[in-house]
Amino acid sequence: MPAGPERGTLSGVKIYADRFPTAARQLLTDLLVVAWVYASIRFALWLHDLVQKLAVPGQKLEGAGGGLADNLADAGGKVGRVPLVGDELTAPFTKAAEAARAMAEAGRDQQQLVEQLALALAVAVLIFPLGLVLFGWLPLRVRWMRRAGAAKRLAAAPAGRDLLALRALTGQPLGRLARVAPDVAEAWRRGDDETLDALAALELRRLGLRGSR
Repeated sequence: MPAGPERGTLSGVKIYADRFPTAARQLLTDLLVVAWVYASIRFALWLHDLVQKLAVPGQKLEGAGGGLADNLADAGGKVGRVPLVGDELTAPFTKAAEAARAMAEAGRDQQQLVEQLALALAVAVLIFPLGLVLFGWLPLRVRWMRRAGAAKRLAAAPAGRDLLALRALTGQPLGRLARVAPDVAEAWRRGDDETLDALAALELRRLGLRGSR
């Protein structure tokens, strides 16, 4: 009967350590990262909305200019129907309507400028926090997942214990190696089972893992 999914794994990928201190630290760090990203996005959206309020004068200017231009154009059209002098009377209304349209256009330009500024500021404040996550936390997290997955596969393989022991022998601090055996290198060369088991367990413990059952 095939074994069920191992604790701390997702689709065969090792996500969390087996040992409580390491797993708790990983979980706490992941939660802090999620909170950090959420708070950063919320702050960026808040800043965007705050800057967008600067576009209100432009909206009012556009509305007033557009309404005034329409009224002046309508009045000019009515005056233009006056016999003989209609064309002369229409000219001031036309010029005034053009000026009102220019005012409305200035209002639209101001709104576009504020919108671009709001977007630029929101993106700018997200660069640093998301950069820390993408280029700081995430590579370290993925590297641990790869190492942990490789270590668990080695622990389950027939010759995996020897490879883990060799990794411990070359990577663990000398003080820890000395506690395994007085002459740990010689014991490893002899293939001493007790020393090999201790070295393999030491390497797994460094990643917060337990040996295969």
